[in-house]
Amino acid sequence: MKIHCLQHVSFEGPAAIASWAEKNGHSIRYTRFYEGELPPATPDFDLLVIMGGPMSFDDDAHFDWMPAEKAFIKQAIEANKAAIGICLGAQFLAQALGAQARHGSTQEIGWFPVSFQNLPEALQELPPVTPVFHWHGDTFDIPAGATHIASTNEFPNQGFIWNNRVLALQFHLEVTPASVAGMIEQVGHEIGDGTYCQTPETILAEKAFFDQNIAYLELLLETITTGI
Repeated sequence: MKIHCLQHVSFEGPAAIASWAEKNGHSIRYTRFYEGELPPATPDFDLLVIMGGPMSFDDDAHFDWMPAEKAFIKQAIEANKAAIGICLGAQFLAQALGAQARHGSTQEIGWFPVSFQNLPEALQELPPVTPVFHWHGDTFDIPAGATHIASTNEFPNQGFIWNNRVLALQFHLEVTPASVAGMIEQVGHEIGDGTYCQTPETILAEKAFFDQNIAYLELLLETITTGI
């Protein structure tokens, strides 16, 4: 399988997604917007991975690549490619499918429980409630025709599946201790003191959560790439 990854900043790469790809013999290519790259002319891949980043979904005026990325995502969906969007990437997927992305009223940064719901049979192994890693203050509406699959108290719209091939996750199942440490190093100043913000020490101490989340990620990736 050919994977194409849209990466917005150097410190938010595919992490465990790249490890899963290597383990399964899948190739992965990148568009690194932070290096001035633009996406290819046509979606010549099987799976599109859209990463997160500290910018907002409506920062088109500040990042000249953002309109081109949004158009490319829409093109990939119209070509019936499988896609997974994480955090900012999930917001871009929602927009491509005609829904709104929105600024939230608070932050979620750290390990907080997400509730799964409306899961198809192939994803019944996911627990009803489990801690996942969050780093966001924005959110999205659920597109028409999509299945709403995940929520938290503060951000009810945490995930959806559309057409059995497109998966949006506001949270980060792909993180490793090293990738989270990089996020903390680069944008740790974003961490506030609200109810849903944990200290860097608390975040990195939860060693068991990383492996647990990666197992859930791999189940989701296998499911959307084979068709639910």
